[in-house]
Amino acid sequence: MKKVDENKFNGCRFKAKLLYVCVKIVAMPVKHYEIKDTEPQQILEDVGFASAYYKKSRFKSEGKTYVWQTRAERISLIRKGVPVSSIEVLGERLHKPIKSVLGIVGMPQTTYNKRKSEHAVLDSRNTELILLMIELLDYGQEVFNQEEEKFLRWLAKPNLSLNGIAPIELMDTITGLEEVKSCLDRLEYGAFA
Repeated sequence: MKKVDENKFNGCRFKAKLLYVCVKIVAMPVKHYEIKDTEPQQILEDVGFASAYYKKSRFKSEGKTYVWQTRAERISLIRKGVPVSSIEVLGERLHKPIKSVLGIVGMPQTTYNKRKSEHAVLDSRNTELILLMIELLDYGQEVFNQEEEKFLRWLAKPNLSLNGIAPIELMDTITGLEEVKSCLDRLEYGAFA
């Protein structure tokens, strides 16, 4: 079966992926699932679609590459923690000084310096925030067709659909990140954002 050419859908990647899944499901042998017992990830893996639906996210910190694709993998990383130096990676991605990123994460400079010298890992709350921010930055780059400068300007500019607040100001909480993601979704699919 040929893979659906997403370029024909003028940026509507979700529709193309959904169509691809539907075609794969129709073409596969009948297999009954009890939805309450089967994770959506497993169904997608069974039809050979998991890798297209769940985007791989990655970043490198202290010489180690952290990669996750599913929520379960993200949870595993959150429980282990990522190095404090991951904050620097985020600063580089946002083109912001460490002090600004520490403000988003809610960590004092002295705590950061001490924990970095100890090669400590972030707590689960900050690890989750960092991972979700990296996912959001990857998705934003995709929505803005890899035009990093345009995306970073959009992050810094007050947004009417976010009550006049700049998206970057909402990135200090998981709920705020979800709102920014929702705004990017609306941009991607042509709705008011």
